[in-house]
Amino acid sequence: MEWSGRGVVLTTRKYGENDVILEAMTLDHGRHLGLVRGGRSKRHRPVLQPGNELDLTWKARLSEHLGQFQVEPLSLRAGDLMTSSVGLAGLQHLAFLVRLLPERYPYPRLFDALVVVLDHMSAADAAGALIIRFELELLRELGIGLDLSSCAATGIREDLAYVSPKSARAVSREAGRPYHDKLLPLPSFVLEGQRQAGSELTWADVRQGFDLTSYFLNRHLEERGSGDSGTRAQLLGALEKRYRDEFPWNF
Repeated sequence: MEWSGRGVVLTTRKYGENDVILEAMTLDHGRHLGLVRGGRSKRHRPVLQPGNELDLTWKARLSEHLGQFQVEPLSLRAGDLMTSSVGLAGLQHLAFLVRLLPERYPYPRLFDALVVVLDHMSAADAAGALIIRFELELLRELGIGLDLSSCAATGIREDLAYVSPKSARAVSREAGRPYHDKLLPLPSFVLEGQRQAGSELTWADVRQGFDLTSYFLNRHLEERGSGDSGTRAQLLGALEKRYRDEFPWNF
């Protein structure tokens, strides 16, 4: 068995004296593990850092085996990510989210979204919004995607302001007004699919976006009998500080 393709490093763990087991999110084979011979060497160590994008070749005698990776660097972004509190917390949170997916199943849209997030992690006005979009895509892949196309009560597509926690469907401002306290706020930037994030986004907008995705992710974790890793709280703390420092007028 053999395949080659792109992958983003999630984690590594020591295996023996010189080798490591690499966990990567790949374009065509999803979350995948494999052994890297000499992975703790001076040559491989800087390459096998979380967030780096690699050209991977995986080989094994049988498909169910762990197998071995051969690695070549494509984009070494780990150094920049790890010097930033948002970058470091974001890496840990994204790795936690990806582990909610089954191994060895392709999620090409999610892989592309991961690459976009990592490439924009240093942009204070984009990182939070892009991670929220990543979480929305993850929810869709988990089979619990939000339907934000129209109002669940009236069918209209304009002025959507809430999400029903029961149906995960959007609700218009007028229809949701009597039930305001029971609905989740829907920040408008989430609806603007192609626009990523701009400096006009306030911290309140970003926080509402995370509150929205957190509700459904936490419910999924409870159904699985698992808990929050704590990475979200660390990420929110780092993002809040960045907003305070760089966009105090939008805080």
